[in-house]
Amino acid sequence: MSMRLWVGILSIFFIFNLNAQTFPSKPLKFIVPYPPGGGTDILGRALGQVMGESMGQTIIVENRPGANGALGSDIVAKSAPDGYTVGFAGSSTHVLNPLLYKLNYDPVKDFTPVTTVATTSFVIIVKPDSELKSLGNLLAQARANPGKLSYGSFGNASAGHLAGEMFKYTAKVDMVHIPYKGSAPGQLDVMGGAIPLMFSDMSAMPHVKSGKLRALAVTGSKRLAAYPEIPTVAEAGVPGYDAQGWFAVYAPAGVPRPVLDRLNAEFVKALSRPDIRERLVSLGLEPATTTPEGLAALMRADREKWVKLIAQAGIKAE
Repeated sequence: MSMRLWVGILSIFFIFNLNAQTFPSKPLKFIVPYPPGGGTDILGRALGQVMGESMGQTIIVENRPGANGALGSDIVAKSAPDGYTVGFAGSSTHVLNPLLYKLNYDPVKDFTPVTTVATTSFVIIVKPDSELKSLGNLLAQARANPGKLSYGSFGNASAGHLAGEMFKYTAKVDMVHIPYKGSAPGQLDVMGGAIPLMFSDMSAMPHVKSGKLRALAVTGSKRLAAYPEIPTVAEAGVPGYDAQGWFAVYAPAGVPRPVLDRLNAEFVKALSRPDIRERLVSLGLEPATTTPEGLAALMRADREKWVKLIAQAGIKAE
């Protein structure tokens, strides 16, 4: 190996090490790949405020919506690997999108996992006076009338769609999927009786609280802290069922390990604060952190689960 090459390698190592020791020395940018006002945006801004105070730097939250989170994720993937730009993403962005769409980035090779921040369930909703009084009623009706019962979701190939298809396969029932463009139209059709039920995101919960909708079950492995009265699908009649989403933080590939460890530690510290945890719970989220390796393992496990279901159900993006 030539002396010039050695000098180059040592220079890169010195610069990375120096950057890691002084990190952060300038403002950081949080890329939120969804519009302002949504749960991910609220979460990003809350964390940005407390982490900015802790790290002694301004956190700039930048909304870059589009293509179900792919646009913002692409920006993160192409950013400098110095730790100053990180992106929030959901399990649909980093696990489902790559299985269904052609993307401009590789969800594994182009990112450095930082940590999960929260898990989320979906909720099965019906109108208040529905004859489907419980998940048991739903199962009985679906089994007695194969292919006659329909369910809505917030989009073809969406996480809600996959949660519904997993329900069909796990419970061994046949239901017809009706995709909507977003959660609100489907929720309105459930209220009006146009469709009997929907696998909705947690944006339905204000309507459940007001009595405009009724929740039969949540799709995750445990009850939500904010709604302990709502059973899980598994305990309400479909053992083994678990369709849970999550939110996480990613940096571009190649971030130096000391910088990555600092970012992970700061997110974990912020998410341990009672006010932040209460904020997440109020949104129907469950605070959850991991090591970078833990997030990578979660991605692999989710991909294995969903790729099998997508093949079984013949799900394709429109």
